[in-house]
Amino acid sequence: MSTRTHYRACNLCEAICGLVIEVENEQVTSIRGDKDDPLSRGHICPKAVALQDLYEDPDRLKHPVRRTDDGWEEISWEEAYTAVVTGLQKVEKDHGRSAIGIYLGNPNIHNYGSALYLPDFIRSIKTPNTFSATSADQLPHHLVAYWMFGHYFFLPVADVDRTSFMLILGANPLVSNGSLMTAPGFGKKMRAIQERGKVVVIDPRYSETAAKADEHHFIRPGTDALLLLAMVHTLFAKEWVTLGHLETHSKNLEEVAVAVKKFSPTVVEGLTGISAAVIERITQEFVDAESAVCYGRMGVSTQEFGGLCLWLVNLMNLLTGNFDKAGGAMFTSPAMDTVLPNRKGNIDRWRSRVSGYPERFGELPVAAMIEEMTTPGAGQIKAFVTSAGNPVLSTPDGQSLDEALAALEFMVSIDIYINETTRHANIILPPTSGLETSNYDVSFQTLAVRNTAKFSEACFEKTPEQRHDYEIFQELARRLRHGDYQPLAEKPEQMVDFALQMGAYGKTGLSLQQLKDQPSGVDLGPLQPVLPERLFTEDQKIDLAPKALLEDLERIAKKLTVSTSGNAEFPLQLIGRRQLRSNNSWMHNSERLVKGGERCTLLIHPEDAEKYDVEDGQLVMVKSTAGTISIKAEIKKEMMPGVVSIPHGWGHARSGVKMKVAQAHPGVSINDLTLPGFVDELSGNAAFSGVPVSVQKG
Repeated sequence: MSTRTHYRACNLCEAICGLVIEVENEQVTSIRGDKDDPLSRGHICPKAVALQDLYEDPDRLKHPVRRTDDGWEEISWEEAYTAVVTGLQKVEKDHGRSAIGIYLGNPNIHNYGSALYLPDFIRSIKTPNTFSATSADQLPHHLVAYWMFGHYFFLPVADVDRTSFMLILGANPLVSNGSLMTAPGFGKKMRAIQERGKVVVIDPRYSETAAKADEHHFIRPGTDALLLLAMVHTLFAKEWVTLGHLETHSKNLEEVAVAVKKFSPTVVEGLTGISAAVIERITQEFVDAESAVCYGRMGVSTQEFGGLCLWLVNLMNLLTGNFDKAGGAMFTSPAMDTVLPNRKGNIDRWRSRVSGYPERFGELPVAAMIEEMTTPGAGQIKAFVTSAGNPVLSTPDGQSLDEALAALEFMVSIDIYINETTRHANIILPPTSGLETSNYDVSFQTLAVRNTAKFSEACFEKTPEQRHDYEIFQELARRLRHGDYQPLAEKPEQMVDFALQMGAYGKTGLSLQQLKDQPSGVDLGPLQPVLPERLFTEDQKIDLAPKALLEDLERIAKKLTVSTSGNAEFPLQLIGRRQLRSNNSWMHNSERLVKGGERCTLLIHPEDAEKYDVEDGQLVMVKSTAGTISIKAEIKKEMMPGVVSIPHGWGHARSGVKMKVAQAHPGVSINDLTLPGFVDELSGNAAFSGVPVSVQKG
């Protein structure tokens, strides 16, 4: 009997919790939290077991497959590569490069093979039609960072280990353990904040985090920017503004003061649902705290004023002297630094063909995907590539996208499942699963609440018939470039080793070998002030009032004259919700993650249930201008009256899906209700929070 212990970071979500995996006779016997991991310190969530489930899943593809009239058939890698390159090149020859589209799901960023080598493959196709989960998630964060700090990935992180007051908007970190804030074990961190001070949550739902916070306030979806404007207004009105050590390294403060004048607490209270007295009190408590941090995430990012929200979140931290300061919003000093001067990003170099959406950092927004596939003319997308993504369930108007994919001339997917999206592919190329790959968290170490570094070896060797993700991308790039392609390094760990030695800690001997020798990870200490030296703006100053954001205030100012009575045809507002045992649609094929009571339900407040004659557990019809779904109602006081909630990632009842567990627990897709044209006009990010809907008995 052979036994061994394997250490790794879980790569299923942003928390990257350290794991100890016991293996006996090449079978996983246990997965537990690693108490020696300097970031997670033993924390683990139920999703970690899904690493084993993904590895052992009989539905997981291990060989390339081709769709035929008689079903799917396994083919060799040589056949698969040839078919992919032939299919893409034919479409390019017949229709031009713009006729190819690419969609990248967020699991790509969780695997360093994809993160480091996928860009080479994309450049080989040379299409302007690249889309990703970024514009269905966090694009406003990147755009605001680009305008204010000069780099799209220079994102501030809440220093939760040292703050004494945390204001949380549109986020549920007790469930997510942080998002764009890698904070495993947030529950313990939150209790420590409360011992030092206070946690306040602003959310249309009384979420798991709200239930444990010191204070919670309901807010109408889509009005968070008005609340934040009123708070910034209060800072100026009460003369509480202080920039601290960044005063001489910031500009356009007066422009901010002028811009927020009309948005007083008394003006916005009726629209937000939060009284002027409460707004002023929370602002004062934020200012009076020894240290404070404002944190906003999905609920403020994926709404029609996402860009304004993230700008104002930054302003709350900056204007109170809580920026680049212990306990406030800080920047990491990662061992492998990807926030480099030559990678600051670019915007608006081209626009989408149909609606004219501007390009952001090499991508067009997912809101444009369907119309780019269905609108005839030069540049219409005829071929499509997906990598680790399921946009039929995760982007707006999934039903229409489903139909558009079915009409394509050619499609290829790099994925381990035949799911709601990949079932339309002609060829599927499956990479290895998490336990078969090594990994270094290129992005999430850059977003962690503590500076650490960790390298995970592969737990199991891949078979000779399998391919790693980076091997797939390298081979496709070589063939598409007719052999004229040489990667910077043949393996991702070589790139990591070089980056570590060239990084801030390389001088002290940090290398890949050191991380391999310390498999639980290396502690590099708490976050440290890095400004102004790390600013990427040309004048080395923080732009407090970027022109595009000031101009966007005209759009939200119109809200001040709009009645709050709502839409007569669609009187309710729909929001999503995060669940502890679910992150993305592809994790629903794990029996232990989906077992138990039904979780894909419509949460509705008792007042609304009575108003629309809805009973608990009853099937109801939820309708928007995009479509109609049938879902079980769950009456809960945790919802704000006038607001209903459906979780993201479900909807597995479509034909042709080869995921037995997921199909046995199908649920319905919230994105059969969301609208392609409902976006944050500033960034192009899809707006999922605040979709107008109606509810009636089924």
